[in-house]
Parts: sequence; structure tokens; C-alpha cells
Amino acid sequence: MVERHRRNDPGPRRASVRIGTAGWSIPRAVAAAFPGEGSHLQRYARVMNCAEINSSFHRPHAAAVYEKWASSTADSFRFSVKVPRTITHDAQLKACRPLLDRFLAEIAGLGTRLGPLLVQLPPSLEFNVRQARTFFALLRRRHEGAVVCEPRHESWFSPSAQRLLMDFRIGRVAADPSRYVPAKHPGGWSSADSAHGPIYYRLHGAPRKYWSRYPPARIESWAAQILEWSMKGYEAWCIFDNTASGAALENAVEMLRCASPLPAPAEAGD
Repeated sequence: MVERHRRNDPGPRRASVRIGTAGWSIPRAVAAAFPGEGSHLQRYARVMNCAEINSSFHRPHAAAVYEKWASSTADSFRFSVKVPRTITHDAQLKACRPLLDRFLAEIAGLGTRLGPLLVQLPPSLEFNVRQARTFFALLRRRHEGAVVCEPRHESWFSPSAQRLLMDFRIGRVAADPSRYVPAKHPGGWSSADSAHGPIYYRLHGAPRKYWSRYPPARIESWAAQILEWSMKGYEAWCIFDNTASGAALENAVEMLRCASPLPAPAEAGD
């Protein structure tokens, strides 16, 4: 099935597939695939249909900044947004109501362009059912939209953690590379047979994390998985985070040809 999609013309495209990168910087090696005038984001958004905002993890942005980013894209474009490290790493999900309220007020600037929130946890953070339940209950009282979680401690792949994520409609990210086999597959609410939460792949590059470019065979394998999820009615996201060498956007363009995502959106304002 994947072989049918390996061509320059992506052919029929599926509205439930989103492919992009962490950020939207356009390396010189793939600049020809993103022609036209405008900022990197404007050029990027004419070809890709989503992006992951990573800078929010490191520092806050004013709502006006998010509004500007939203206005640079078409109505069909979506941004996922990484929850700040002050919440996930520094506070470790505890006593973070003011931080969370500030973050949600800022990202409101994205309006209808807002996609999933990404909660990436530090590798040292073990699953504590009370702590996790308190945080996700707090989040769900304030945000009804899609949320995905990327845990990196083995304890988060237990049946009790799976149940808690399902209780709060939290999808578990499929990450590569990972030391744990379950982490390579979507979980949580995303994988529930009766639910259609977002499926979210985060591909960091391997063997050298953040640097290595994935070979075509790996892209084709993930494309087949993503197409299968989309055919089941899920919105499937695939974000490449191997940005250090510029490989992310090269891999995203390759995935675009294999997985046939949404039609390239028109320029903002068209």
C-alpha cells in the first residue's frame, strides 16, 4: 500500500493526517520545496499542514505573538504547543495552577489554529497516580481540547497509568528513539477503540538523537502506520524533531509524499 504513494504527486490526500516539524525553520537543502515570498512560517505553511511550537517549553510568548503566527497560516493549519518546562520539569506537575493559567491565556492567541497540547515529562519523573490525577484534572477543568503526553519513565507505561490517561482523554505519544518498547506505539486515550483522540508520533532522530536523518525505509514504515490510523478515523500527527542538522524538514517532505496528508493550504487571506 505504501509503494502506491511513492511518487512525486502525492495524489488523493486524507484530511486526518498532519505532518510537520518542531518549529518551521527552512534549511537551504530543502528551500526549493518551499518557494514564494514571505517569512519561513508563511512558506512552510503553504506546504505543510501543521507545526509543533517548541519554544513555548523554554520561554513564554505573548498572546499577540501567537496571534501573529496564526495569521500567517491558512484556516486549515494547526499548531501543537509544548507545555512549559516550568510546569513539567521544574514544578513536576505540582502546584502549578498560576503557571498553567498563564500558558493557556497566551496560547489562546492561536484561536482555531490550536491543535494538541504536548506534555513532555522528564525522564526522571515516575508515575504517581495522585500527582498525575491532580494535574490532569486541573488541566481538564481549564482546557477541553486535545492533549498528548510524552512520558519517559518506565512506570508511565503501566496499566494504571494507561487507565488514568484514558480517564482524562490524554493520548500517549509514540516516540522514537526510546528505551521502552511500549513508548514506540500510541497509547492512552489515543489507542482506545471507542475514542478518536489524536494519534501523535514524535520522531527525534536515530541513532543520533536530534541529528540523524531517518532512511526511506523507516519513513515508509511510519507512513503505513499513520495511514492505517487515519483510515480508522483518527487524526494522525507526525512531528519530526531531528532539527539540529536540518534533517527534520527533509524527512517531513519525504513523509508528505508517502502518507498523503491534507492538500497544501492556500496562503493566509486567500
